[in-house]
Amino acid sequence: MSRNPYGRFKSDELILRDELAIDRTVLANERTVLAYIRTALAFAIAGAGAIKFLVSTVALVVGWCLVVLAVVVAGVGLWRYRSVAARISASRKPDA
Repeated sequence: MSRNPYGRFKSDELILRDELAIDRTVLANERTVLAYIRTALAFAIAGAGAIKFLVSTVALVVGWCLVVLAVVVAGVGLWRYRSVAARISASRKPDA
């Protein structure tokens, strides 16, 4: 299982440098999910172009494979984003 890397610190022990590091991690997580979405869109566009403009059966199969791959890449990206975002938000919450 994935552990929270900030779990060893109590939230009242985090100093400004630590909070800024968490903010940078949040921004990096957002950039990463945008890169996943950009890649998924590229796969979807390439697949749709192959389906629409190429005539062979191989191109049709490759096009649909690219469209399915686009959905998978977008799903993995969103899953990873939510996973990391949950760990980041857990690092900011005070221990109850």
